[in-house]
Amino acid sequence: MKTTCEQMRERLSAWLDGELEAQERREVAAHLEVCPGCREELVLLERLDATLGILEAPLPPRLPEKVLARLHPRRRYWWQSLAMAASLVLGITLGGILARDYYPYATATANGDGEVLALEEFHDFPQGSLGAVLVSYQGDEINGS
Repeated sequence: MKTTCEQMRERLSAWLDGELEAQERREVAAHLEVCPGCREELVLLERLDATLGILEAPLPPRLPEKVLARLHPRRRYWWQSLAMAASLVLGITLGGILARDYYPYATATANGDGEVLALEEFHDFPQGSLGAVLVSYQGDEINGS
């Protein structure tokens, strides 16, 4: 299949940037050897590339000052840190209360003597999960430790 000049000119920019595969590069190079119109187009693209390479991009007014102003951290007041710490403590406390109610303690015997089921009964809790932690914590609490 013969490649037309229009198809070749669509690949010239990629050829100039080195983005073509080996076979396509050979095709473009072979076409450029026999086609003066495409060579002229390549020269124009090379000039355009060189011209664009030396242009300076205009900066918006006061851009460096705005960027530097955003880089400096804003002052944090003492009460903001206190509020953040209180929120954290409240969240942990409420999470513990809700988790305790979500995983009710079960007894092992029918007579209600208050024994907690052995940890083997909770094998469906993955190691380190909240359920496993609560079961082990409640066991320590009842045993008086």
